[in-house]
Amino acid sequence: MIFPNERSTRSVRTFAYFVLLLTAAYQWNLMGGQVDVWIGTGSAWPSEGIYITQLDLESGKLSRAELAAEIRGPGFLAMHPDGSHLYAVGALDQKPVVACYAIERREGHNRLKFVNALEIGDGGATHVSVNQAGNLLLTAQYGGGSVASFSLETDGSLGRRLQILEHNGGSGVVAARQDRPHPHWTGFSPDQRFAFVPDLGLDRVMIYAVNAGNQSIRSHGHAEVPAGGGPRHMKFHPNGRWVYVLNELDLSVTTYSYDAEHGSMESVQTIPSVPKEQLAKEQFKSASEIRVHPSGRFVYSANRGHDTITAYRVDPESGGLQVIEREHVRGATPRNFNIDPSGRWLLAAGQDSHTLASFAIDSETGELTYNQSVIHAPSAICVLFEHE
Repeated sequence: MIFPNERSTRSVRTFAYFVLLLTAAYQWNLMGGQVDVWIGTGSAWPSEGIYITQLDLESGKLSRAELAAEIRGPGFLAMHPDGSHLYAVGALDQKPVVACYAIERREGHNRLKFVNALEIGDGGATHVSVNQAGNLLLTAQYGGGSVASFSLETDGSLGRRLQILEHNGGSGVVAARQDRPHPHWTGFSPDQRFAFVPDLGLDRVMIYAVNAGNQSIRSHGHAEVPAGGGPRHMKFHPNGRWVYVLNELDLSVTTYSYDAEHGSMESVQTIPSVPKEQLAKEQFKSASEIRVHPSGRFVYSANRGHDTITAYRVDPESGGLQVIEREHVRGATPRNFNIDPSGRWLLAAGQDSHTLASFAIDSETGELTYNQSVIHAPSAICVLFEHE
């Protein structure tokens, strides 16, 4: 087609762009602006395995949770970087395994199709993660005191177990909890060169150098946490310069500056998630999960026993934290929570109340507002969005 002048060309392009926007909006309305949320659960009744619900990104409402795959105690879940497969640590035929599922896309709720599973080899795992290359999977064995690595094939399936690396020692600060190693989480640095394993029993974050080519990790160093803190989970700030470690035993968060070149962490600040006087009456008190808002302006952590989410404001210069508020989770024992990729909604899982509740996040203040949407989620202990 020959256009008579530049103005006509611009008009056609504008019209085409407008049509594309309308088409995208129409498709978005057809989908209802919904995102899949996968729920890992405990091994006790009434849980039957991995569940799925959908979050409406406009209203923050949750659909009824449905069973997606049967497996005993699929506590923690991880997503393949291309979103095609989901991995769970649990038990099949009474054997502790890491299991791989293909995500089957269909109208309504998506489903999981079992692909394969591998025995972990050192008891049950408490956490699982996958690198961005999609060829290396790590698990942490709280009871066994070890970290295991597994290869992933190009089709997303599990290849083979490659390593079991044992941790040694124990800080001994908290009796019965720190007499030996208890690795609790695994994850990778933003550049994928290093892996991190907070060890509750050692009061250390163990750091490993990653060789993605031969799908292996090797000991690189460690970072100390406050004595008796009991590090559980950690997350990187979006800028890659700060790390936030959640200390389970003393309900605190330690901020670290991160040296990406050398793969090292230096402590900046430790702040309590709940004042100790508020915990004095609680028989059970334990921090569980930490998340960084996609904007990098806020951090959130969960407090079991107190049954709250603590919201923090991030200092843009140092990365240090200041408490904004503590919001009740409208449930019991928040073992886990997550923030949707848009940063608008926080979903808090109540392990003992068998619930998943939705909260709106104020983009300016970071404060949480209960969205009056709560669903039944049996023994919910992991919340995973489809685009993680």
